Amino acid sequence: MKKNKRFRKLLPLIGLVLVLYFLLENGLPDILIFLLICGFIFIGLLIFNKRKGKSEESLPVLTREKEAHYEELGMTDREVDLFRNTMNHTKQQIVQLQENMSGTAKLKAIDLRQNTVKASKALFKELTKDPTKLHSASHFLYTHLPNMVDLTNKYIEINNHELKNKQTYEKLEESAQIIDQVAALIAQDYQKFVEEDLEDLDIELTVAKQSLKRDNRV
Repeated sequence: MKKNKRFRKLLPLIGLVLVLYFLLENGLPDILIFLLICGFIFIGLLIFNKRKGKSEESLPVLTREKEAHYEELGMTDREVDLFRNTMNHTKQQIVQLQENMSGTAKLKAIDLRQNTVKASKALFKELTKDPTKLHSASHFLYTHLPNMVDLTNKYIEINNHELKNKQTYEKLEESAQIIDQVAALIAQDYQKFVEEDLEDLDIELTVAKQSLKRDNRV
């Protein structure tokens, strides 16, 4: 599989070389050959930089601190790759969601009521603290957040129509109700994710209270 991918990446370069060879065989003037070579080099650099730029934009550089953090958690290279790719995609979706939720008054109201963007960012932050809990946020990552982005994208697209009729307004209202329900699910996703932390805090509080009672009796 990897060999096939590498071969496909080399196809444009191979094509350029073959074209250049054909032109040389036909005896073109030196100055024209020189210009063609420069042009091919320039095109090759553009293709390389474009691919490199996309790669760097799609996945941030793994810092030593992050790498050490993953090692402490006992994560394998495959688990790290899955986590980083998932979180990078999730981050892009949250950015899009934030833009969408501020796009219309109706969506702003939903976001204000349900704390959709805030809950999404908070859950994202919690996941970065403990990547081993990725599975605990599966509904948020793979269902609720993607659905929310798709729904709000479509809502904004329809809302931007120059002409609207009764059916259009009915669809917008129906979409807003569904968006509100999914927004509530995202808020629940966050609450469920941090529920374990709250339970741990309750245990610590109980122990602390018992300790205080014993100290007061002495």
